[in-house]
Amino acid sequence: MIKSLLIANRGEIACRIIRTARQLGIRTVAVYSDADAQALHVREADEAVHIGPSPARESYLIGERIIAAAKQTGAEAIHPGYGFLSENSEFAQAVKDAGLVWVGPNPSSIDAMGLKDAAKKLMAEAGVPVTPGYMGENQDPAFLAEEAAKIGYPVLIKAVAGGGGKGMRLVESPDAFIDALASCQREAASSFGNDHVLIEKYILSPRHIEVQVFGDSHGNVVHLFERDCSLQRRHQKVIEEAPAPGMDAATRAELCASAVRAAKAVNYVGAGTIEFIADGSEGLRADRIWFMEMNTRLQVEHPVTEEITGVDLVEWQLRVASGEPIPVAQDELGIDGWAMEARLYAEDPAKGFLPSIGKLELLQFGDAEGGRIDTGVYEGAEVSPFYDPMIAKVIAWGEDRDKARERLSEMLSDSAVWPVKTNASFLVKALEHPDFVAGTVDTGLIGRDGEAMAQVPEPSPQVLQAAADSLVAAYAMPGLRLNAAPVRKAWFLLDGQEVEIAIGDGSDDPAESVLVTEQGQAWQLSPWRREGVHGAAAGSGAILAPMPGKVISVDVEAGQTVSAGQKLLTLEAMKMEHTLTAPFDGVVAELSASAGQQVQVEALLARIEEQE
Repeated sequence: MIKSLLIANRGEIACRIIRTARQLGIRTVAVYSDADAQALHVREADEAVHIGPSPARESYLIGERIIAAAKQTGAEAIHPGYGFLSENSEFAQAVKDAGLVWVGPNPSSIDAMGLKDAAKKLMAEAGVPVTPGYMGENQDPAFLAEEAAKIGYPVLIKAVAGGGGKGMRLVESPDAFIDALASCQREAASSFGNDHVLIEKYILSPRHIEVQVFGDSHGNVVHLFERDCSLQRRHQKVIEEAPAPGMDAATRAELCASAVRAAKAVNYVGAGTIEFIADGSEGLRADRIWFMEMNTRLQVEHPVTEEITGVDLVEWQLRVASGEPIPVAQDELGIDGWAMEARLYAEDPAKGFLPSIGKLELLQFGDAEGGRIDTGVYEGAEVSPFYDPMIAKVIAWGEDRDKARERLSEMLSDSAVWPVKTNASFLVKALEHPDFVAGTVDTGLIGRDGEAMAQVPEPSPQVLQAAADSLVAAYAMPGLRLNAAPVRKAWFLLDGQEVEIAIGDGSDDPAESVLVTEQGQAWQLSPWRREGVHGAAAGSGAILAPMPGKVISVDVEAGQTVSAGQKLLTLEAMKMEHTLTAPFDGVVAELSASAGQQVQVEALLARIEEQE
């Protein structure tokens, strides 16, 4: 067994790997950037090495520094986690060439599955069904537009080196194709250093089904059943579950057998996931499920598989990397109950899910029987603008699907974070959506009904009154009127907005402010003060940077007439592109942004004036 392990990652997955390594008696080494000097994974590891500045391209993506840190600390092996360099075959080979153990698949397997077009060809040869599309070398925009027309709209443009929802665009009509292609290629080049794309048919009632596979160096490959990851927002997974609702035994057997064939076709070693797209219009049928891609690493959603099988996949990774065979045979694996995972992110649904950064002054996770929290932060930690804004993976197990869903909803509802905003209430609404309850989710659900789910709830009158009472002195008589009953109401500020709240007896020791927590949300309530009311005037037309980032493109000029909703510029931040649009019809009165410019949060980028 490996005695010492360096984790070439950060956040919750680094903490997750450290937890299992500690149980196995393996010494752990963390690496960290400037932004992560006080991070949880640094605190939990036995040793930590600084590897560079905050941007990932200057730290976590520099393989030479990570290998040097392993040698410096005497680590025998490197675990890449997911993201960063986890699917970089050159890094994997460099680790091996340095005489270290690579906790992952062979570099040749990563290469075979690394490009979506080549992987699909390989899978077709192995007898694994693939979706129709164009996967050739010709990248001329006009030619690709012709191929899209042959396939038939809607189509998906996908970066061949893509993943994590990036480098992917849904195009529903020919007139939108060229712009979507340019945006997809730009994001792919920025994220993966490769702007090559493929075109494939978009399934109208798509479900995202994936199979967990595992191989060892002795020629064994097993599957650990399927997961359903159909609830997605902009091609990024939101809630995952195992097993897949509506999956019968015969379809499961055929699907999982295809996944094992796919893994064997590339001599796969370690944990991997075969991703399929299913046409769910007539339920799950084996002849309407097609291969999409393989992720040659541990998945973010691996805990749901662990919860229904009782397997620690990280332990398996470490054992197989040490040369051991897979601990059990296929017929010894089974499904016990149901599990669901929600990704709790630091983002504000009320502002288009823009990432929310800052200090976690309050961090409270809900609890339930069968519950599990995988996190890489702690109360008092900072949510940085440099990395993925995940706060935690909230996981619930139940004897059946309804029980798992109810427990997950309870855990999210009882969670509270402040002042950073989260998507907790959005997740609860998604879990309570009739289609999700019925298990008939497709990947377009949030696109159709997400606006209603994103509405941030208000605290209940009962919770507000209890909070208001703690802010009002017991002897105060707000609303006292001569010859009439007193009006027991007072004005307060709820997150800076004026609200009138009924109050009770008040407090002998009133507080200056109080946090109100309910439905997975947190609000600050304070006594009304005129000087506390501030903010830009409505309709000011100021276009401010929602977070620190880089201006990728500017689509207007000063003095240009624009219409409401028209794209003004694109900002790259938190590993995603964000389009800023005109708030109303008007003219570009001021334009201070330029392509390539680095901007800080709330920097004035443009100003739109209404035309008289």
